[in-house]
Amino acid sequence: MSNHLKRRHFLRGAGALIALPALESIGFRRFASAAVTTPPKRLMFMGIGYGVTSETWFPDLNDKGAGYKLPEGLKPLARHKEDFTIVQGCKHQHSRQAHWGSTYWLTGANQYGTPGQSFSNTISADQVAAAQFGEHTRYTSIQLAADANDRNGHGPGNSLAWDQRGKPLSAWTSPLETYLKLFAADDIPLAQRRAMLAEERSVLDSVMIEAKDMQRGLTKSDTDKLDEYFQSIRDIETRLSKAEQWMGVPKPESPLEAPEETLVGRSEIEMMYKLMVAAIQTDNTRVITYREPGSRLLSSLGAGGNPHNVSHYRIGAETEVSSKMRDKAHSELLAGLIDLLKDTKEADGSSLFDHVALAFGSNIRSIHYLTNPPTLISGGGANLKLGQNLVLKEDTPLNNVWLTMLQGVGVNVASHGDSTGVVSELQA
Repeated sequence: MSNHLKRRHFLRGAGALIALPALESIGFRRFASAAVTTPPKRLMFMGIGYGVTSETWFPDLNDKGAGYKLPEGLKPLARHKEDFTIVQGCKHQHSRQAHWGSTYWLTGANQYGTPGQSFSNTISADQVAAAQFGEHTRYTSIQLAADANDRNGHGPGNSLAWDQRGKPLSAWTSPLETYLKLFAADDIPLAQRRAMLAEERSVLDSVMIEAKDMQRGLTKSDTDKLDEYFQSIRDIETRLSKAEQWMGVPKPESPLEAPEETLVGRSEIEMMYKLMVAAIQTDNTRVITYREPGSRLLSSLGAGGNPHNVSHYRIGAETEVSSKMRDKAHSELLAGLIDLLKDTKEADGSSLFDHVALAFGSNIRSIHYLTNPPTLISGGGANLKLGQNLVLKEDTPLNNVWLTMLQGVGVNVASHGDSTGVVSELQA
């Protein structure tokens, strides 16, 4: 290998050689084109929490297959009809909470699964993929959400993502914050950042030593709590190691301008979608979740009501009108996202859409109905059969759909949650 390539492929940091990813924005364009024959797979999950208007969002259950008629709520997606599939008949068997559609959507966990606790959760589908895909990117995964005043669905945590212990992962809560995390250069000198990181490690080591000294004479309950604390420490160590690995690697150049601070509702979601595309286009991450805003979306549309009472719409009432307005906006925004994915080209000339698998929906249909939740699957990355109204056996585990997506993008996993197998009808 030439000295030129050595300089461009590796950075020396903290006494170790760190391999650089193929970043087009810092001069790897020709190398990437020559060396990367197959672009990586990516996963995107967009959750809407409170559900949809049942009567006008779902295709007719008897109108199956590719020739189905698009219902009112999906008509803005007409130009992409061959590029998404509606999956009907699913359910999370343990779902009990009527408006915790964001909490268990990607896990399907039993809230009372841990004896003695009133709340427990398990790992979400995105984090199963992140464990495998995340080693290659600056961010193992990216969680996006609205701020605490506009969570789309009740429940703990502000994102859709839950780690291997069933603990919530925090999210970036505005387009501007997301842009800065992805693309803003760090103005703190590298040596100072390394010193700060070393100080964090030192503090962490001291805390770990003190915690271990506490182990003697504890009850089993306290020992369990301390074990959980140790796992939290290990999680921080993992984060610090990731930061150290990427510290000397410049952030990629942004393919879009910095967003305004005042984006609200519809414009906020539209910008977040653009940033999601930019994040995977620049290989900042390969796994993204987005818990979308509810109240601000309705307000930006001039719709009456709030997400909760709109989910309890009455036929012919203002709440139904608002619910339909929300559905239409979501479909228009999703159509725009698919446009972006199709228009964004990979190094090999294919489109980003060809290598992404995305899901849009909730584990709540509407009101308090937890059966047949809205589930839209798109993207060519998981080799799925798109363009159909797929009606499965009633109460098929929704985790079967997530398992099918995970395996489709190459994640090495045999099951997820309460899954009973892949959905063969969804596989191309």
